[in-house]
Amino acid sequence: MKSACQLGIVGGGLLGLTLALRAAERGCRVTVLEAADRLGGLADAWQLGNVTWDRHYHVTLLSDTALRRLLADLGLEADLVWRQTRTGFYINGRLHSLSSTAEFLRFPALRLDERLRLAWTIFYASRIRDWQALEQIPVGDWLRRHSGERTFARIWLPLLQAKLGSAWERTSAAFIWATIQRMYAARRTGLKKEMFGYVRGGYARVLARLRERLTELGVEIHTGARVSRIAPAAPHGLAVATAAGEQLAFELVAVTAPPPVAARLCSALSEPERQRLERIEYLGIVCASLLLRRPLAGYYVTNVADAAPFTGVIEMTALVQPEELAGQHLVYLPKYVTRDDATFEQSDDALRASFLTALARIYPQFRETDVAAFRVSRVRHVFALPTLGYSQQVPPVATSVPGLFLVNSAQIVNSTLNVNQTVRLAEEAVDTLLAPLPPAVRSLKQHHDPAPRELVARLG
Repeated sequence: MKSACQLGIVGGGLLGLTLALRAAERGCRVTVLEAADRLGGLADAWQLGNVTWDRHYHVTLLSDTALRRLLADLGLEADLVWRQTRTGFYINGRLHSLSSTAEFLRFPALRLDERLRLAWTIFYASRIRDWQALEQIPVGDWLRRHSGERTFARIWLPLLQAKLGSAWERTSAAFIWATIQRMYAARRTGLKKEMFGYVRGGYARVLARLRERLTELGVEIHTGARVSRIAPAAPHGLAVATAAGEQLAFELVAVTAPPPVAARLCSALSEPERQRLERIEYLGIVCASLLLRRPLAGYYVTNVADAAPFTGVIEMTALVQPEELAGQHLVYLPKYVTRDDATFEQSDDALRASFLTALARIYPQFRETDVAAFRVSRVRHVFALPTLGYSQQVPPVATSVPGLFLVNSAQIVNSTLNVNQTVRLAEEAVDTLLAPLPPAVRSLKQHHDPAPRELVARLG
């Protein structure tokens, strides 16, 4: 095992916490600094009415090997509940089930030849291995070529606009490839069908167990610790300043914030590094969570092709047992937007009015009195837009500043953003972080390994 090093991790989302876990298991002395008052980032949980559940929707697949390994290490894999779910599609004012091959072949929004061509597009994408070539092709061009103009206009375009907003025009075909690859992952590993799963208790339970394990390993965790600046400190190492005026120092620092945020925090980065970070375009999300007294239609996902103020409808209790939610039904209504979209400025009341009006249009039996709780999450940095040639723009983990590393979701280049890929990214980044330390840092370690606060006086 490596001798202990002082590692500071900026960001207490699942990425930073997994990074902390794997580094601590290798003998590092780790401190996690999280700006929010709770851990988890996009995977955190919150209070919704009389229940605590995930702030955003997540699902575990049988093929999510990295996440399942983490859950096993935390003693939680046995608490995964697996279910088959159904899929809905709302188009031309009607809700259709698209949960089987037979239903797909009867789908009335497309002619038979168009359905077959759409099926071919999905199958063909599942067989492609050279995803880098797809990075050079606009997603609209690729889908029109394989599915046809009418199918693109009726099916693909509404879905692209729902997931990517106006930014879909700057997106490469690798986005569709990655989405379809995740859908087919279980079959490629020899499993006959894909199942969706969740951990009993949701991510509140996962995060509580993860925090407990980190504490057992001696990891220091600080919430409400917003970092304002990271800079080299004399004679060696890195100084981390918080907005509250606290000064900490570490031999190594890993920043898990999105690239535009990391560029502001890390003052010693070179100008080309800073520009590379600032060029990464992120999409955000405005996501409403609803607790309902009655279910909607029982589809886990309903894709919405008609105009609507949200991306789609995620009826979580098509997967999660209502008993987990005090007998109620949980629905997510997400809207993906650019980080400067005006939707972020809309009040909860305005969003509630527009969202519930659209929900009643899709589900005529829905009534506003069915709503037991309504709450809105707003996050400006969710995932990096996979633009043309994206993999050539991704910032590396190591930087020009000795001991400073950047680990963030922008480095997921051949998959969609999901919890499994977040865990995988963290585990792969640990090897880069804990590579042999530079001689100057090694000489510092030969004296002793003081706690971070003690190291401030020496480095500052």
